[in-house]
Amino acid sequence: MNNKYILKNTTDLANPLLGTKIIRCTDEFFAPAKRILNPSPPIFKENVFDNHGKWMDGWETRRRRSKGNDYLLIKLGKPGKIKLTEVDTSFFNGNQPEYAQIEGCFSENNNLKHIKWIKITKKIKIKPNHKNILKSKSSKTFNFIRLNIFPDGGVARLRLFGSIDLSLQKISNKNIIDLASVINGSQVVACSDEHFGNANNILLPGKSKNMGNGWETRRRRGLGYDWVLLKLGLSGYLTSFEINTHYFKGNFPNCFSIQAIDHKKNISINSIITNSKKWKTIIAKTKLKPDSSFKIKMLKKFYKKYNYIKLNIYPDGGISRFRVYGKIK
Repeated sequence: MNNKYILKNTTDLANPLLGTKIIRCTDEFFAPAKRILNPSPPIFKENVFDNHGKWMDGWETRRRRSKGNDYLLIKLGKPGKIKLTEVDTSFFNGNQPEYAQIEGCFSENNNLKHIKWIKITKKIKIKPNHKNILKSKSSKTFNFIRLNIFPDGGVARLRLFGSIDLSLQKISNKNIIDLASVINGSQVVACSDEHFGNANNILLPGKSKNMGNGWETRRRRGLGYDWVLLKLGLSGYLTSFEINTHYFKGNFPNCFSIQAIDHKKNISINSIITNSKKWKTIIAKTKLKPDSSFKIKMLKKFYKKYNYIKLNIYPDGGISRFRVYGKIK
């Protein structure tokens, strides 16, 4: 399984919108540790200095003059299994760590005093101004992560790509839930384009903060339309949908439609995309409005179990959130 596939078909468990937060670090003299979890790409501010030195968009420790190494401790908002990690040192050049390693543990009572830490990745050499990929060596579930940097330095962003462990969640099969939510294990597995915004954003909990927190495609200059394909974490019987275009005013889609399919066997994503005859259109092409929330119920004749959803937007544009409501039973 290549890195690009993992990055596309996993969830960033370090995203603070999932409840992930920094709970401890050895030092944050030059730049606060909380910046490392920012879901937005790091930026560089030319000639900007504060009381501690050059302003950097990330976590940066002072120069270590003693033995040991710096680290920060993260509590995941949702426990999960990690497949790939990314230690991004964008704009840290000459002040990046020499090495990095990621460890994890699982604690039900949040007591880490005598916990055994498991090495998730190897200790690897870190490149400056680079997205350093560290593959996971463990298939265990973690709810605490420790990023070790050797001996000191700065990291712009930390991404923890994996999947939420649904076995730890108590989900009733009687209640209507958002089956498309990343919290319930859903993931974007393919899309036509995401030039201006990551398609995975539409599955995040809560309202978007701005256009950058949604999914937006480039301007289409030819025939066709854009689309995004979701694999539901939990197969379910669908009841209604909500499409949110908040902050998208002059760039919202004109219309949308929704298709669904239920694949009981493992099948490649390419096969699902190209096998259009099996897709069932459960919501016909419908007009959208700018900067608003649109809700629509599904007709009873389409009431059955589905595990893949395809949202089509015509001809292009951006949406901030997509909700798929239903029951699992």
